[in-house]
Amino acid sequence: MRVGIMGGTFDPIHTAHLVLAEEARERLGLAYVLFMPAGDPWLKVEKPRTPPEVRLRMVALAVASNAFFRASDIEVRRQGPSYTVDTLEALGAKLGPQHELFFLMGLDALAELPRWYRPERVVELCTPVAFSRPGASRDGPEAVVSKLPLLRRKLVLLDGPVLEVSSMEIRRRVAEGRSIRYLVPDAVEQFIRAEGLYTL
Repeated sequence: MRVGIMGGTFDPIHTAHLVLAEEARERLGLAYVLFMPAGDPWLKVEKPRTPPEVRLRMVALAVASNAFFRASDIEVRRQGPSYTVDTLEALGAKLGPQHELFFLMGLDALAELPRWYRPERVVELCTPVAFSRPGASRDGPEAVVSKLPLLRRKLVLLDGPVLEVSSMEIRRRVAEGRSIRYLVPDAVEQFIRAEGLYTL
């Protein structure tokens, strides 16, 4: 069984995350996609403004209407920095060898892969799937492959729908009192307003 994994800070989750996950699910024949908010993303220069439990709640609201999407609290529950390799090892042990893991990311995240903790092991444990993003260089994959040779036979590159949506832009719009309708699912927008997130 093929299982997709989409990790990130999701501060907040937005429509581009959902659209790309659905594209990967359909094109790769994934049984379902797990959305995993990072607890303490160690590589992020800008740490999440919102507590992990709150980001997890937004993810749960965002994926509730899709039977093929699931919210996972595996990284939120873990103490200390969130390392993808730990998540993949834990999932592999839990799901068993009959499950094949596909890790979904943008080309920008792929370019950072050699800096991840134990990147060679990450590539051993999953099939990395990279989507093109606005402004991303198409030359990036070859540079990463030169540092992680195993990627040459495992990496899957997908051209997905191009949606210029970012969590930073959504936070800025909320702070300015502007609409975020259609940038996030309705339930997430209502939650952000009700909780007073991103207003300071």
